[in-house]
Amino acid sequence: MTETHRINSQLKRAYQGEAWHGPSLCELLNGVTAEQAAARPIPNTHTIWELVNHIIAWEQIAKRRLEGDPVKNPPNEMNFPPVSDTSETAWQATLQHLTDSNQALRNAVKKIDDAKLEEIVPEAIYSNYAMLHGVIQHDLYHAGQIALLKKASNLS
Repeated sequence: MTETHRINSQLKRAYQGEAWHGPSLCELLNGVTAEQAAARPIPNTHTIWELVNHIIAWEQIAKRRLEGDPVKNPPNEMNFPPVSDTSETAWQATLQHLTDSNQALRNAVKKIDDAKLEEIVPEAIYSNYAMLHGVIQHDLYHAGQIALLKKASNLS
């Protein structure tokens, strides 16, 4: 098994399940409504929806960087895209966007070989390997926040 295959597997597990640590992102988001995703049960924190948008943004940034696009640190409106439409239709579209984003990143990983993992990300000081493991860690960090927000909202 190649390292890119292992990374792809970990991206998938963190997103859709069979993760060693506990519930995946999808498992945590299953059954969350738009109203619940937009709620702010803890003052001065991001909502579930904002966190999902943030995860999407960084998966897209990582994919672009892996493909050679020197994406610099994004402005706040790209880093945490605001939620303006809080309808159930918009929430379902966001969840689909999350699925698509994760799949697109995993597809990009499938296209590279292990040697590419050692290359430094354009205009960065870390390798593609570190970036991809960072995305996995990032997704799971925010999954933990989502789990806490669900508990604070009495959703779990």
